[in-house]
Amino acid sequence: MTAKTRKTYGATALVALALLFIGATILITFVFRGARLDLTESKLYSLAPGTENIVSSLSEPVNLYFFFSQDASEQQPQLRAYAQRVRELLEEMSQRSKGKLRLSVIDPEPFSEDEDRATEFGLSPVSATPGGEPMYFGLAGTNSTDGREIIGLFQPDKEEFLEYDIASLIYRLSNAKRANIGLISSLPVDARFDQMSGQMAPGWASIQQLRETLEVRTLQPDGNDIPADIGVLMLVHPKELSPQAQYSIDQFVMRGGKLISFMDPQSENDTAGAQPGMPPMGNRSSTLGPLLDAWGVKFDTGQIVGDRELGLTVSLQQGQPPSQHIAIIGLNRESMNPKDVTVSALDTINVMTAGALSKKEGATIEFEPLIQSSTNAALLPAAKLMFLPDSDSLLDGFKASGERYTIAARIHGKVKSAFPNGKPGAEGAAGAHLMESKEDANIILVADTDMLADPLWVRTQNVFGQRFAVAWANNGDFLANSVDNLAGSADLISVRGRQSFFRPFTKVDELRRQASDQLRAKEKELDQELKDTEQKLTALEAGRGGNQATLSLSPEQEAELERFQQERVRIRKELRDTRRSLDVEIEALGTRLKAINIALVPLLLALGAIFLEITRRRRLRAGRAAAHTG
Repeated sequence: MTAKTRKTYGATALVALALLFIGATILITFVFRGARLDLTESKLYSLAPGTENIVSSLSEPVNLYFFFSQDASEQQPQLRAYAQRVRELLEEMSQRSKGKLRLSVIDPEPFSEDEDRATEFGLSPVSATPGGEPMYFGLAGTNSTDGREIIGLFQPDKEEFLEYDIASLIYRLSNAKRANIGLISSLPVDARFDQMSGQMAPGWASIQQLRETLEVRTLQPDGNDIPADIGVLMLVHPKELSPQAQYSIDQFVMRGGKLISFMDPQSENDTAGAQPGMPPMGNRSSTLGPLLDAWGVKFDTGQIVGDRELGLTVSLQQGQPPSQHIAIIGLNRESMNPKDVTVSALDTINVMTAGALSKKEGATIEFEPLIQSSTNAALLPAAKLMFLPDSDSLLDGFKASGERYTIAARIHGKVKSAFPNGKPGAEGAAGAHLMESKEDANIILVADTDMLADPLWVRTQNVFGQRFAVAWANNGDFLANSVDNLAGSADLISVRGRQSFFRPFTKVDELRRQASDQLRAKEKELDQELKDTEQKLTALEAGRGGNQATLSLSPEQEAELERFQQERVRIRKELRDTRRSLDVEIEALGTRLKAINIALVPLLLALGAIFLEITRRRRLRAGRAAAHTG
């Protein structure tokens, strides 16, 4: 074979390999489109089972329109990375929907038809930076019956609930009929005629707000079964419920109904036993009693949470100077569970004479706190607040326990009936009695009813005879979020908050904290040593008198003075070295990670490839030997 022929064969082989590589790449792109191996700790790139069920069970097409302004976000690399994350999640959902979820990705350039379309859907442009170019970053969805839903803006700081928000939008589009809400209340939450004033008294804004968006039906606690078309049951101050009424609630939960219950150790809106000019004298507590015990939850109506850190400054009586009331608590963002969609985005919730919920020892349910007090809190006897002369008296003998008390919680899991013998008064009778919940129960419990009343979260204003409520806290949002969450499907409720796509360097942060603690301790020690040395220097130099040229120190004192000066130089140098050593361990960690990524991982891959090649050759040799002997 001539050299020219060998060159021709070589060039042909290279072209063939290039064509084979291109063909294989195209084939893999189409055959394995959407396939991925998720090795992240919290499965960030895998859909939750609930989301998969929602998108795979769509019976009618749902159209999604993802709007993102590419040019306007050019100077926002982190935002663009998050937009890519959103797009990949939408594409993943679309691929799992069996063609029912139709995704369109749109870049709405200024003054274009796409921008008009985004505006038509109700999306508004925002500026990523002050004075920056307006941009779109939202999602619109439609269904076959002209239903529309939007996510106006994807916020990176809410990334943990990205999957939940999109799954919720898809669920609302595919299920136009919402669950009915049943309301049982012993407090006057709706508009009514007030016999004392002879006028109509307005209802609570929180309940009115709920009725505007959901179908809320008032039920009577008469012991009859909860209607079958009720999907969510809301209890407000379930006071002294009869055993028959408790049984109805129990079986509602056993059948798979969702429950939210507002209980109270001392409801300030309960006027039981009230006389003109006198405070209420009757029992003002409410609880679910045996139901809580069967579910594994503790709630003592004789104790009230007092919080020295979060107690609000109020005036109990007209003309009385304001002072802190540790039983009227303004819960802040640190009090909210950042992993639960009902409270993660809320800033302030106010409660009054609230109780504490906890999980019973040995209970099998999952107990998830939603709202908690600060650690500067303690439990107060409810009787102490019955005849409270002033809020300052609550501080007498107050001692914080260091524990965070749960004021609202979500419980889920299999729960058992509180009535093992069947319906009270008809024990042993034939009937459909359930001893255990059919599926995992999902219940929200709140140890306060006053939070729903207007004074703790809205100010009412009359404008031309119209009554308007202006919110100054998120109490109403908490109720709306909770009921809306429970009204969704079990699949939607199961889509919990995920870990953030932007993972923090927790090891680096830990090293930085440790180094900072060591630095502060060393700095404090050296600063004190430097201060002592300089004091001694000042005392010795004072012996020189006003004229520095005149030496009045003995040789021993002069030697001591020189030693102190050298010591001061040494201490200052050591202090500088200590401050510089803050990043040494972090840099060492970075070096180790680089070595692992650059050298160790490729080495392991190379060794694995060599092992596979050796194994393959041994099998070939064994096959040839067997064929030869055969």
